[in-house]
This record gives sequence, C-alpha cells and structure tokens, in this order.
Amino acid sequence: MSLAFDERSDAPPQPLSALDGVVGRATEALLKMQRPDGHWVFELEADATIPAEYVLLKHYLGEPDDLELERKIGVYLRRIQGAHGGWPLFDGGVFDISASVKAYFALKMIGDNIDAPHMVRAREAILDHGGAAATNVFTRIQLALYGAGPWKTIPTMPVEIILLPRWFPIHLSKMSYWARTVIVPLLVLQAKKPVARNRRGVLVDELYEATVRIKPKSRAANTKRLWVWGFSALDVVLKAVDGLWPKGLRQRAMDACIAFVTERLNGEDGLGAIYPAMANSVMMFDALGYAPEHPDRATARKSVAKLVVVRETEAYCQPCVSPVWDTALAVHALMEAGGEAAEAEVMRGLDWLKPLQVLDVKGDWAEERPDVRPGGWAFQYNNAHYPDTDDTAVVVMAMDRARSRLGAGDGYDAAISRGAEWIEGLQSRNGGWGAFDADNTYHYLNNIPFADHGALLDPPTVDVAARCVSMLAQLGEAKDSPRMARALAYLEREQAPDGSWFGRWGVNYIYGTWSALCALNVAGIDPGAPVVRKAVEWLASIQNPDGGWGEDCESYTLDYKGYTPFPSNASQTAWALLGLMAAGEVEHPATARGVAYLTATQTPEGTWDQDAYVGGGFPRVFYLRYHGYPKFFPLWAVARYRNLTRSNDRQVAFGM
Repeated sequence: MSLAFDERSDAPPQPLSALDGVVGRATEALLKMQRPDGHWVFELEADATIPAEYVLLKHYLGEPDDLELERKIGVYLRRIQGAHGGWPLFDGGVFDISASVKAYFALKMIGDNIDAPHMVRAREAILDHGGAAATNVFTRIQLALYGAGPWKTIPTMPVEIILLPRWFPIHLSKMSYWARTVIVPLLVLQAKKPVARNRRGVLVDELYEATVRIKPKSRAANTKRLWVWGFSALDVVLKAVDGLWPKGLRQRAMDACIAFVTERLNGEDGLGAIYPAMANSVMMFDALGYAPEHPDRATARKSVAKLVVVRETEAYCQPCVSPVWDTALAVHALMEAGGEAAEAEVMRGLDWLKPLQVLDVKGDWAEERPDVRPGGWAFQYNNAHYPDTDDTAVVVMAMDRARSRLGAGDGYDAAISRGAEWIEGLQSRNGGWGAFDADNTYHYLNNIPFADHGALLDPPTVDVAARCVSMLAQLGEAKDSPRMARALAYLEREQAPDGSWFGRWGVNYIYGTWSALCALNVAGIDPGAPVVRKAVEWLASIQNPDGGWGEDCESYTLDYKGYTPFPSNASQTAWALLGLMAAGEVEHPATARGVAYLTATQTPEGTWDQDAYVGGGFPRVFYLRYHGYPKFFPLWAVARYRNLTRSNDRQVAFGM
C-alpha cells in the first residue's frame, strides 16, 4: 500500500490519534519479536557469497551429505539470481563477477545441470565479464583451495608476516579487525596449499573459457600508482622466494597463527564472530591435521553452523548475527514509543545487555591504546576481543535515557561510566572514531594486491564519530571541551559540498546525514548554523514524490557525483525524518510528508515491508539487509514525530 504525494504540496499533519494507532501497532509487533530472555535478534542477510561458500566449505571438508539443506540453499540462490544472469551484491544490483562465480560453483556442486537455463545464463554472463580469472583475491583463493584455479594468480602473503615487528610497514595490527581475523588462518592455508576433498569431483573449468580478458580491479579508494607498483614488485619477489623460508622460522610462524586463532576462538560464536574468519579457522585446523572431533576444530565448525537460517522452503547462511545492535536499537524505539508494556520490556532488554559489556579483556584495540581500560560492547553475542564504538555508544545512550526517563536508578551508572571511558580512550587523532580501533589510518596498505576489496582498514568515519559525539553530549560533555571541539570540527570538515555526510555502515549519505544531525543537535549546535541548514536542504531536496526517501547502494561508487533517485523504503525514510527532527524541523513540510508515507505503508501486522539493502558491510564489496531495521526505525521516527508534535518543546533531547 502506498500514497502518492505531489512533491510541491504540503501534506497535512497526521492526526495524533492516527499516529497513536501507528505507534501502538508497531510497538505491539516489536514486543512480540522479543526473545524470552529479553533480547531481540533479527536475520542479517548478505548476498549469494556466504551461502555459496557454506556449500563449498562442507564439500571442502568432505562432510556427510545434507541433501535437504543443499536443496533449500539451491532454492535461495536461484531466487536471488539477477535478471542479468549473474548475482548482485544487493537486491536489484548490478552483476558481480565474484559473487556469480561462487554461486555458480555452489549450484553445480549441489547438482544443478550446467545446461539448465539458469546455469547457461549465469555462465554466459560470467564469461562476458572475464570469467573466473577476473574475480577478486578471496574468490581466487576459494578456487585454488579446490584445485579449480592456480595459486600463482593470488598475491603472496607469507605466513612469516605474523612475526614481523610492529614498526614494520606491513603489520597485522595496522589492519582492521575483520582483515586480521580473516587473514591469519589464510596465511596458514596459503603456506600449506591444501586441496578440498571434493568427493563429487565438481570443478568449474568452463568458467575459465572467457574470450575477453579482464584484469581484476581494486575497489579501494585513493590508490596510488607508485604504491601499487611497489607492492606488486614486492609480490614478485615473494613468489620467487616462496619455499625457501627456513623450516624453523616457518614453524614458529605457524605456531603464532594457531595461537592467535585459538586465543580468539570465541567459543561457539567463532573467530571474530564473522563468517569468513570462522570458515577459514575451520579450514586451517583441517589443513593442520586436526581431527573433526578435536575441541578447537569442533567448536569452530559449530560456530559456522549456527549462522545458517533454515526456512520452510529455502535456507541461507548469515555473515554474522547482530543481537546487541538489534536489542539496543529496539530499546531506543520502544522508549520513544512509551507505554507501560514497552517500558517494562525496555528494562528487560537493558538487563540482558548489561552483562555483555567487556570489562576483562584487552582486545586488539589495546595495541594502539594500551592504557585504556576495557568497557565496550560487541555487535554479536560474544566477541570479547573486538567490541566496537558504535554499539557501545548506542547501548550507553539507551541506558542513560532509561535511568533518566524511566526511573532506572543507578543500576546502570557503572556500565555507563566504563562505556564512556572506553569511547573517550579510542578517539583518533583527527577527532573522529573508527569502529574497532583508534587511528587505523594506514591508507597505503589499501594498495597491496591482497587488498583489492578496499576494506583492509578501519579509519574514523562520520557515522561512528557522530554516534560517539551523541553519547558524550547526552552524558553532559560540553561542546567546547577539547575532546568535543576536535570531534565537532571533524564532523564539520567531513560534510560534503551538497550538505550531506558519507555513511560508512549504513546506506549511505542519508544514514551519515541522520547520524551527524543527531550529534550536532545534542551537542548544542544552533539549528540555524550553516552546517545544519545545508544538511536540511539536502534531505528535503532528495525526498521522493511519494513522501519517502531511498538511496541505492551504488552511492558508494568511486565516481559518485551526487544523489540519484531510488525508491522509498521504510528505514531510509525513518533516518531522514529523525535527521530533520534533530535539526528542529518538526514542522517542515518534508517531515509531514515523510510521516504520511510511513503511516500509509505500515502493514496490518504493524511493521513495514522492505527488501532494500541499507546496511554497509564494505563499500562496493559487501552489503547487508538488516531484517530488524523496518521493525524499529519507522516506529522510532513516527513516535518521535508524535511526541514532539504533542509537546510544547520541539527540540530532540537525546543523542539519537
């Protein structure tokens, strides 16, 4: 259901009684999704890559057939095949060579006839785009592990890299947490070069028969020709000396990799709590001769299996799970909605979150900030070595709001204090914050051949920095304190000429602009300031005729020249509305139209339908569909609009 509005007209404010109904239905729906122990967790969906890799992992290990699971994954992969014949990185996206090769390989492994129409279309599209030889580094590694592609085409990362001193230009501590956890077990696999058991004997030789030769391209931003040339020359040298490393040194490096992985194995939540690292750890243990029943290998394998979502007719594998993020955001939405039932469940959600704070583990972030005490929250159920600033700031703001508005007393004081202390300690030198590390800005590393995905680093970003500013300001930090002054200067510097801000972890400029406007508001920046006015004008200018907002994942393209129209969806509409209201624009015509759009598109069940991928994994490489976003963000936006309209005060009082 949708309503079309003339973009030049003013939609009348929705009657408060109607808004009460929208909020009430959405609140009831969200409360029904709460788990018995008080938390929320929703599916987290990526592209064809992860379910395809899961199929290939099972056959790499030579595990017993699970034909019913394979059948359901096959249904899923065929359903998401694009009209172009291949597989995109997000719903409705353009052809992606690496995702397409993996999906084709998995379907062939499952038993799809290569002469079936969908396989013919896929193969033709793959060959038209350069074939398997044109895929990215991680896909070529997957093929090489099957003996389905040559190791010589893969940039060399000798396992001995783990022994390098920290001052060395190429060092694991200079990479992002996700790169670290993915690469370390890969170092062992590259050194040992095992071959999959592949009992069905399935290969994809036909994908190497492309008549066009397309060299794989890096998706990293700001690559420098001189750096690329230098690292490519180094790769030639490393390939020449491969096999000449002293055996004792190699064994010491192997032992260091094993120690790294086992220390961070994370129980059944897995290495880094992300699929690629978890799967690589299983293959590493297998290559080292660990039996399937060995505790470390068995635990690692269970962690991967827990990511599989099995539905009635299809199945897929998630890249990770998001319970802390989902719970914290659901709690914020419910506090905005209000009501006795919601407030009681808010406390249960916060009480579930409280013991997940990491207080006793100095994770990898301590390499850069050794004197900072732990105090953060992770994204997943357990990931003690890798808490993140974004989750921590959102949880702290929820706890602070609960203690001040719901009479939660001092039960959260200690947790809030330690969380804020950790956030303060991870501010980067430029005033911003990265997600997992401070000052992870070794941009020259994005030029190494192994980093063609362009996601080797975790530098400060506006969306994360804005969340940290919001938290500090909500807790009472003055805008002219040295820390806040640096942070606000960072946000102002990063504003694009059109008034928007780039969003790293959500798509994209709508997400970044919402985040920044929330931070500027709670920090006390005048709504009439140019930095705020420009952002408001940009958000109003990109509103769709139906009253909603939308933005394509293609906005991350390196040659981005400005917003291009994209269909409205509930989550991005909610972000735009929350941004406008944070800027004081409760009575702006665009705000009324946006609320009318959400009111009109709510389902009878009280939620909103949304297929759009609005989560950022890695720009240009990996995107996420958060199934929870249309459950709580629209509720949050409509409830806030109702509350501010009903109040004499039009200013948003919180950091989000």
